[in-house]
Amino acid sequence: MKRLLVAAAGTLALGLSAPASAADLAARPYTKAPPMAVAMYDWSGFYIGANGGWGTSRKCWDMTQFGVFAVVPGGAEGCHDASGGTVGGQIGYRWQTGPYVFGLEAQGNWADFNGSNSSTFIIARNQSKIDAFGLFTGQVGYSWNNALLYVKGGAAVTRDKYTGRTIPGDVAFDSATETRWGGTVGVGLEYGFAPNWSVGVEYNHMFMGDRDVTMSSTGLLIPAGTLLRIDRISQDVDVVTARLN
Repeated sequence: MKRLLVAAAGTLALGLSAPASAADLAARPYTKAPPMAVAMYDWSGFYIGANGGWGTSRKCWDMTQFGVFAVVPGGAEGCHDASGGTVGGQIGYRWQTGPYVFGLEAQGNWADFNGSNSSTFIIARNQSKIDAFGLFTGQVGYSWNNALLYVKGGAAVTRDKYTGRTIPGDVAFDSATETRWGGTVGVGLEYGFAPNWSVGVEYNHMFMGDRDVTMSSTGLLIPAGTLLRIDRISQDVDVVTARLN
């Protein structure tokens, strides 16, 4: 009987201890999934794009010679703003070092910047038009992933047309055209909305200086092609464009 009691006690103890041993097993540790890496936008490489916007040019005319033999001394003729729309394209290359972005760009635009003023020296109206311009610039920028802020500077060129018109009648009596070179500085903000696409806005100021422009007769007053007057014309241009690259 004593042996039976001992055996029974051992069996009971074994039965009671089995569930406790299972409960004491260590829980499997929880491993957190690694965070997803954020893809960095890459501004490096060649790009091509289109732009469009608005511009204005400030022009001041000062006559330095009137007539072939300069028998009449010149004088100030006044200023005007020539404004209008523009559309064009750009091509360039950028390379990125950390957050810093460097680039080179060429831009060409058609333009329709028109304006005029009544001369304060002769009875006439002076009219000007820029029908094209180009920019050849270097860029330095700072990027916040797919946002890029940059400054730019370099050379600028404009194609200008000048016309003297009668008052009254508004008939052209002399004219001239020129291609003028100068400098430009600007600033832009660009946003990459897809791996190979970006949109932006840009402002440029062009310093085009003073030039002596020879105005030749259209044939209305004297034979066509005859020098009628020489004006020293100053010019600055401001352009704001939206861009898609």
